[in-house]
Amino acid sequence: MATITRRRALALASAVTLTLSTPVWAQAPIVIKFSHVVAQDTPKGKAADFFAKRAAELTKGRVKVEVYANSALYKDKEEMEALQLGAVQMLAPSLAKFGPLGVKEFELFDLPFIFDDYNELHKVTQGPVGKALLAKLEPKGIKGLAYWDNGFKSLSANTPLRSVADYKGKKFRIQSSKVLEEQVRALGGIPQVMAFSEVYQALQTGVVDGTENPISNFYTQKMHEVQKHLSLTNHGYLGYAVIVNKKFWDGLPADIRSELEQAMKEATDYANRIAKEENDKALEAVKASGKTTVYTPTAQERLALKKALAPVHLKMADRVGKDTLQSVYQVTGFDPNQL
Repeated sequence: MATITRRRALALASAVTLTLSTPVWAQAPIVIKFSHVVAQDTPKGKAADFFAKRAAELTKGRVKVEVYANSALYKDKEEMEALQLGAVQMLAPSLAKFGPLGVKEFELFDLPFIFDDYNELHKVTQGPVGKALLAKLEPKGIKGLAYWDNGFKSLSANTPLRSVADYKGKKFRIQSSKVLEEQVRALGGIPQVMAFSEVYQALQTGVVDGTENPISNFYTQKMHEVQKHLSLTNHGYLGYAVIVNKKFWDGLPADIRSELEQAMKEATDYANRIAKEENDKALEAVKASGKTTVYTPTAQERLALKKALAPVHLKMADRVGKDTLQSVYQVTGFDPNQL
């Protein structure tokens, strides 16, 4: 009996010694709460899930990424503060969210027609300009990890949007961005800042007349059910920056951080690869629904829209930073004075 008791005591002592000598992070996985506001089957939703999977694989289970889609944890007005406070560790907010945070240079991504295609866009997001912008987040306690594409935005309403005159007097939901406010005003519309999760009901009840979205968001949020017309303007870009709480990130073991950086690189490649594909599929689904009339502007109509919106660049240059804006123009070749 005494022998059994001593064996149990020795076993218990050994277990305690092993527990105390083993780092805490090796016993239980590090949990990263990754919150976002769009549906799981959007490009961002799929990329977040892809990152979670690769993070678990590359760290051999030492990291568990919990993804919360569709504003399950926080609405887009709340999530940035939650990240800074450490209530969540990772977000992928739209680039427009950084202007209200005090980093106004990010609002250059909201400028209409600043990118003609993904090639021009990636010269910025994957080059020195993009890296310099992410670095500006660090004094806010935020570490920028990557840019993820969603797509180019189109405008919708319950009446046709063909000529510039068709926008006059209509209330359009936008994200919180001074550039987007000016964009709507330049078309004669009335900007309405609103959380993404509230848009469907606002369109359904007539609180707003229309909105702008990449097609994948338009379709997955069922906006085609409450918008009779969609004009494929491709006037603006909607993308995301994957960000993490800087204190949390810097506190990770170096090897784990390196593995997560690799997972993020793979997730970024995946996100940007599927963005156009998902938007193309969503467009076909909108057309197939028969609920929304889809219109492609003529070259003349598109040029008229460009000319109407060119003054937004000049008006917002001081806000987003003239030097930053010029560095983008040099990369893309866009010149609002030459339209």
